Order: sequence, then structure tokens, then C-alpha cells
Amino acid sequence: MAAYLVRRLAGTIPVLLLITLLVFLLLHAAPGDPASLLLSDATSEADVLEARQRWGLDQPLHVQYLKFFTAAVTGDLGKSFRFAQPVAELIATRLPATVELAAFSILIAVTLAVPLGVWAGARPNSWVDNLGTSFGLFGISMPNFWMGIMLILLFSGSFHLLPSAGRSTYGVVGAQETGFYFLGSLLGGNWPGLKDALLHMAMPGLALGANMIGILMRVTRSSVLEVLHEEYVVTARAKGMAERRVLWRHVLSNALIPIITVAGLELGTLLSGSIIVETVFAWPGMGSLLITGVTSRDYPLVMGLVMMYTAAFVTINLVIDALYGIIDPRIRY
Repeated sequence: MAAYLVRRLAGTIPVLLLITLLVFLLLHAAPGDPASLLLSDATSEADVLEARQRWGLDQPLHVQYLKFFTAAVTGDLGKSFRFAQPVAELIATRLPATVELAAFSILIAVTLAVPLGVWAGARPNSWVDNLGTSFGLFGISMPNFWMGIMLILLFSGSFHLLPSAGRSTYGVVGAQETGFYFLGSLLGGNWPGLKDALLHMAMPGLALGANMIGILMRVTRSSVLEVLHEEYVVTARAKGMAERRVLWRHVLSNALIPIITVAGLELGTLLSGSIIVETVFAWPGMGSLLITGVTSRDYPLVMGLVMMYTAAFVTINLVIDALYGIIDPRIRY
């Protein structure tokens, strides 16, 4: 299995190279010059040329790309044009917010979707199945940006129950060295900060995870329906085992492979989908930082973020592959 994972990891190198090359070319093909966009209108032509030379934009495209990729291999993602800070530092500052939001979203999705999918699959064509199917269809059909706006109008604008934007209330959470507000408040015993972090994550987490809830529920239902007809399930029932134990111990454990596959893929989608949700809720994560980088043509910042998202997808896929053999011993690499 270790050799298989090493081969998979080696196979991601050309993927990463191709993705960064495509993004690099698309960024430079887009209209707009970073020097003209980031410098003031009163800046002279000589200052614009000096900025382009300082940022290396006067060099050929292949030279710029080779310099970026060579430095990125050593961990140097360059310096942001807009913020004049190392890209790695900017990402490290924003990464905890995105990870915390994605983890909260997938926790909501798994907690709601898996039990609902199991109950719907165990009772096909019942009211539970119809309710779960309708709920799943709603989650799949609703764009996360539209759902985010509706949640803000309802819970912030009408009922005034939840904060409409931001990540925390000033002075409540306190300084967090790691950047993880929820985890830091929990470990530090800061209960007001923990409550405040939960209130701020509630709406963006639900808006981000709604689509995953629908997909995961439907996959769980289909997988449970398929496993229910296996011989070992019939044998367990024939032995007089309780239906609840048959369902949750034998059926669900053998239906986990497709569920984990979809959950892992959707986790990667959550990271990329957070770009829009973070913009709607003014969430200070990597998604909003990427929007800032694209609008200002901040090439190093965008390239660094794209590499981070790509690395996240690769890591998630490797973890899923490793889990297959643990969950289902029949799988051998």
C-alpha cells in the first residue's frame, strides 16, 4: 500500500505542473496590467515601468513561469504585488479560517446526510424516503451564494438571531495564535468566544454544506439500498438480529466506500466553493483572498493560492485511498 501511495503522489507532480501552467497563462491572457491597476492614476509612466521591472513582468512568459515554479518547489511562493508581503505568510494567516469553515460544513453535512440517507434507504418509498429525497434535491439545486443571501435576510435581517458577516465579534474571541477561533476558544475554556465563533460559522457553514448534504444523502441512500440485498444481511436477519443493529453495524459499514469517496471529493469542493461563500459573508479566508488577488491581477498571490488548493485536493485523495483498505479489508493495493 505504501508503494501505491508513493506512485500516486509521484503522479500528482505533472498534474500540479499542468494546473499551474494553465492558470499562469490564463492570468496573463486576461486584460489588465497589475502595475496600472495597483498604482495610482497620478503615477508616471517611468514609475509604472519601474514597478513592472521590479516585479519581473518585463521578462518573457516562460522565464516568469520557470522562476515562479523553481522558487515554489523550495517553498518560496513570491511576494504579493498588492500587499507587499510574502504569499506564504498571507496564506498562513487566512488558511485557518477556511479550514475551520470547511470542517464545520462537512460536520454538518455528515451529521445530517448519513442518518437521513440510511433511514431513507432502509424504508424505500416511505414518508422518510420521500422527505429525504426532497431534502436532498433541495440541497443539490440551491446555489450556495443564493442560499447564503437568503439566510442573511432571514436570520440576520428579519429575526436578528445570527451575525450577517465576519468571523468574530471584536474582543470576544481574543487573540488566537493559531488562527483557529473555535478550536482555540474550546481548548482555552473561553466559552463566550466559543459561542461567538459558532454563531458566526452557522450561516456560512450551512450555505457551504447544503449542496454536500443533498449529494451525500442520495449517495448514502443508493449505497444502503444496494447492500440491503447482500447475503450477509439476509443471514443476519435470519439469525434474529435486531433490525437497528443490522442496519447500522452490517449495512452501513459495508456501504461506506462510496460514501467516503463522495465525502472526500466534496471536501475538496467545499474548499473551492468557499470562494463565493466567503465573499457573501465577508469571511476572512483564502477564498476572499483569491478574489482580491484576481481582481488586482496579483499573479504571485493567485498562483500561490491555486497551488494550495491543488495540494489540498491531492492530499484528500491520498487520504481517501488510504482509508479504503482500512474500512474494507477486501481492498488490496
